Amino acid sequence: MAGMTIDLDPANPFATESPLPYGLPDFTRIREEHYLQALLAGMAQQRAEIEEIATDPAAPTPENTLEALERSGRLLHRAATAFFNQSSSDSTPGLEAIEEEVAPLLAAHSDALYLDARIFARLEALHQAVESGDLVLEPDTAWLLHRQRTAFIRAGIGLDAESQDRLRALNAEITSLETAFGRKLLAGANAAAVLVSDERELDGLSSDARAAAAQAATDRGHEGAWLIELQLPTQQAPLAVLRDRALRERLHTASVTRGATGDDHDTRATVLALVRLRAERARLLGYEHHAAYIAEDATARTSEAATGILTQLAPAAVANARAEAADLQAALERDVPGAELEAWDWAYYAEQVRKERRALDDSLLRPYLELERVLYDGVFRAATELYGIRFTERADLKGYHPDVRVFEVFEEDGTALGLFLGDFWTRESKRGGAWMNNLVDQSHLLGEKPVVVNNLNIPKPPAGEPTLLAWDEVITMFHEFGHALHGLFSDVRHPSQSGTEVPRDFVEYPSQVNEMWAWEPSILRAYAVHHVTGEPMPQEWVDTMLASRLDNEGFATTEYLAAALLDQAWYQLAPADVPTDAEDVVPFEAAALERAGVAFTPVPPRYRTTYFNHVFGGGYSAGYYSYIWSEVLDADTVTWFEENGGLNRENGERFRRALLARGGSGDPMDAFRELRGRDPEITPLLARRGLLAAASASTD
Repeated sequence: MAGMTIDLDPANPFATESPLPYGLPDFTRIREEHYLQALLAGMAQQRAEIEEIATDPAAPTPENTLEALERSGRLLHRAATAFFNQSSSDSTPGLEAIEEEVAPLLAAHSDALYLDARIFARLEALHQAVESGDLVLEPDTAWLLHRQRTAFIRAGIGLDAESQDRLRALNAEITSLETAFGRKLLAGANAAAVLVSDERELDGLSSDARAAAAQAATDRGHEGAWLIELQLPTQQAPLAVLRDRALRERLHTASVTRGATGDDHDTRATVLALVRLRAERARLLGYEHHAAYIAEDATARTSEAATGILTQLAPAAVANARAEAADLQAALERDVPGAELEAWDWAYYAEQVRKERRALDDSLLRPYLELERVLYDGVFRAATELYGIRFTERADLKGYHPDVRVFEVFEEDGTALGLFLGDFWTRESKRGGAWMNNLVDQSHLLGEKPVVVNNLNIPKPPAGEPTLLAWDEVITMFHEFGHALHGLFSDVRHPSQSGTEVPRDFVEYPSQVNEMWAWEPSILRAYAVHHVTGEPMPQEWVDTMLASRLDNEGFATTEYLAAALLDQAWYQLAPADVPTDAEDVVPFEAAALERAGVAFTPVPPRYRTTYFNHVFGGGYSAGYYSYIWSEVLDADTVTWFEENGGLNRENGERFRRALLARGGSGDPMDAFRELRGRDPEITPLLARRGLLAAASASTD
């Protein structure tokens, strides 16, 4: 581990802890070149710190080993959290170049720690002392020791020297390929944006959405045209309202062909290399395949359990989707006699059928769903009523981009809790999707309070115009803020256990629970207000929305399951079974969906292989099942809230203390059992997704 130290220029903003409130990085001073210098110096500094721990002549103790490890690498952590947040939210060619350079270095840096036999020996000594009864640890410290030992074992500490060398090479290659995938995906999405020169083709698109498209076109040098930018999933929001079937087909085709275009943005070779290398690494570590490696360290424990829940739900979901398709086909034939329902027709005719049955569509809702009202009177208000917290916008504190807003968060008694950063609008430099990041992790050991970020991709209107949301975007705001609350409410000693540092198939659970408050009648009445007239959304519309929650659920469940099963199909391959030709990617995908019973042409996967950033560019490889796995816990918890009076401080406080505050300081399923008094049950999920009757029939 020993290595040469690198002196960091004192003028570099990362050289010392940020002087700003809560340690918010001083983005007004940070320049691109500061990141590379700080990352390199941070790695060198942590190497020196690890060397001190490894060579400490004193017998291992929790303080000189576990806590020392927790305290190490603070410079690196400061620089890395700020850098990776900005590179995903506001990338530049310079940041991309830095990421390409440091990604393999960071992988090697991690390997150097987790393959250090001296550090592992100290952990083993502590473990043996606990096992023998000579050492009694606090529960959170005992869990930390367990997780640290597990991390070393899973990282390959037990391999021989030759195998460890190969493992280091694999980790470096994998990290570089993940970075390349993300870079190609962002560039490909920008290149695939659909340019419209004839406004008549935009018939059905709302005026605010047209204005945003016109602004996007102008920003890219297409004055007088309209640019429909692509969102990360297969389904693109404008498909629900565009009447021009040819434009719908163009937009859908642009979406599903991303990454398979044969140009510089083609991701297929990158995908195959990632799958093959991860498969080889899993075998090297003693696992059948990568999916088995991932599941073992999650609450699922086995890939069979992860796949099992997907295959259990698939038949009923596809049956529901086929029934929905029959209704849409009839609606399509009224407009285009003899036409066959295609994937680009689904969202549009789902809206038409909904209008016929419910006298309501998304275009009517949008004027009542203005971003500021949704944020303050929806997202923030629900948090205040549940947890007592308050929000004050801090215009004096700056984010990493002019669009980023900073809010200080206070407890009910006025105690400062942390900072929340909201970055809501899409831009060419931001990767698709929505996510939460930490800039500062809460930790009593380090005396730090949390700083968390929510990123969304809502089209930005022209200056001075309101940002009107689709209902799905409202749900996304509540969802991502659930992640933010997990970070803000963290109340742990060790930084590595802070907030969302929980298993991947548990981390979505609190965020999915938070979605329920978007539907809460008192909250909905507060934020669903017409942005011009101030009139509340008509009660009959609210009633209709509540009644329509199962509408199109067959589609939603099927498209999700198809993506999750596709993820498992790729990552349950042995190294020798991975295709070698990029042209084989799409056929492999088709065959995998067919085998899984989810190959239904009008309902493509939520993400196809070539733009599946969660599993090829992000941290969900072999883990996309996590959303449905977490939703079992979520649906059961929603039932608990409903049984106990719903939106009130008592329920909020119990949920906060039992789950959100604990972060990763113990077994997360123990936290769930404490809240619910039992193991989770799947029945609430089946009811929510309209699968209960079908599931019951299958067991008769």
